[in-house]
Amino acid sequence: MRTRVTRIDPVAPAPEALAGAAAVLREGGLVAFPTETFYGLGALALDPRAVRRVFEVKGRSGSRPLLVLVDSIAMAEDLVAEVPAAARDLMARHWPGALTLVFRATRKVPEELTAGTGTIGIRLSSHPVARGLVRAVGHAVTAPSANPEGAVPPTAAEAVLAHFDGVIETVLDGGPTAGGPPSTVLDVTVDPPSVLRRGAVVL
Repeated sequence: MRTRVTRIDPVAPAPEALAGAAAVLREGGLVAFPTETFYGLGALALDPRAVRRVFEVKGRSGSRPLLVLVDSIAMAEDLVAEVPAAARDLMARHWPGALTLVFRATRKVPEELTAGTGTIGIRLSSHPVARGLVRAVGHAVTAPSANPEGAVPPTAAEAVLAHFDGVIETVLDGGPTAGGPPSTVLDVTVDPPSVLRRGAVVL
């Protein structure tokens, strides 16, 4: 396999570039792309085979769920059993941004994604490329960091290629990302919500 690298404007991504990457995702391929923290590894979240590939290329334990990106609250609502009032308040205050909210998943969400937990972590990214890619494909997209498990999360396309050249289909090169702490992960299936991972958003 040859990994295609597509340069893309991180502020105003070209629709053609996003459409090309979205086509790869629809065909079950993997696409690395910039987010407001690190480069993420994208697959169609509701495609079990594509999700399994993410676990395989990362060397990630199947017991650890994958978070996904959406392009709107409406897309998130389609994946979850309920949206508690506390979650709606958090969405209003911190989305788009580096806050991942963990909900109870609907039956349409494959077990490969949830790792059998019955829950799904969802984030609305503020990065134009990440959000534009999800919008272009029209479905939620996985977004763990684009590196093998245990390696340093990448802040540049070159770092992604150092691990995954010839392994994944496409890298959207939007230049360097900010790095720093990963997204904060908050479980909203419990009351009060519980912090599962401290990160970029301070609650």
